[in-house]
Parts: sequence; structure tokens; C-alpha cells
Amino acid sequence: MKDTYIRETLAVKVSHVFPPDTNNHGTLFGGKLMSDIDDIASISAMRHARSPVVTASTDSVDFLVPIHTNQSVCLQSCVTWTGTSSMEVFVKVLAENLITGERVIAATAFLTFVAVDEKGGPVPVSKVIPETEEEKYLYETAKIRVEARKKRRKESKELAKNINMDKPWE
Repeated sequence: MKDTYIRETLAVKVSHVFPPDTNNHGTLFGGKLMSDIDDIASISAMRHARSPVVTASTDSVDFLVPIHTNQSVCLQSCVTWTGTSSMEVFVKVLAENLITGERVIAATAFLTFVAVDEKGGPVPVSKVIPETEEEKYLYETAKIRVEARKKRRKESKELAKNINMDKPWE
């Protein structure tokens, strides 16, 4: 299995923000953006794994500034770190005023995907190779996020053990 340059996993999606995509404040619905983030991230993960993938977790989505009607929204994703079968995918969301050309980072997100075979079992993935300063930063700081992810997953499993499954209507 040959290692992959992070740039080879890059996926980009640009769209115009129209009124049906927005809430009563005239800004992009957070849920719509989250759906687009998962979509673009899955492309980067599949591009790296060259196999089907499943979303293991949305580790974080940080909305930094609102995205308004008539702006464009550009999502850029890439695999920034790999485990045995898991991949961390970073998504950068840029909003652009199409009249002035001003661009801002509107959101960032980290997701974890697992490469799977046709039966849904995990399959190994190759390592990634960072080249740019941004890629090196994301790669080098991944260890911190991996540990936080493991801790949060353990806490989520403990939480699930302590939540009832009673039917609320009974």
C-alpha cells in the first residue's frame, strides 16, 4: 500500500447561497452546511481509501462567522491523518462576497471516517504525507485530536449505558 500525499485527497465544492438555503436571519442553515461538510469529507476519505467509507464521527464543526444570502460558500476537504482503517478529514469553509471579493473562513470541521469492505468490515488505509505548512500543522496536531476523540468515544459509550430506552409515549 503506497502512502498518499494529502493534496491527492483534496476535494472542493463551491456553491451560491440562495434564499431557500437560509434561515430567518438570511444566513445559511447550519444543518445544510453540516450536510455539505459530511458530503465533501466523504469524497476526500474515499479518494484516499479507494474503498467505501462510513462516517465514524463528526468530531467538531465550528461556525465562526455567518454565511449570508448571495455569498458563495467554498468547502475544501482533505485527509490529514490516518490510523489503521480510520481517517481524519479536515474541512475548511470559506465565505466570499461575490461583489467585493472579500473572503473569510466561516467554519472549520474535523470528521473521522473508516474505510470498509463490501460487508462493512474495516479495511486498512495508507498513511498520508503532508507537504505545505498548513498540511504539516494539521498532521502534527492530529495526535492531540486523536486522543480527545478516543476519550470522547469512551465517555459516549459510558453515557449510552446510562440512558434509558423507554418509549417516551408509554
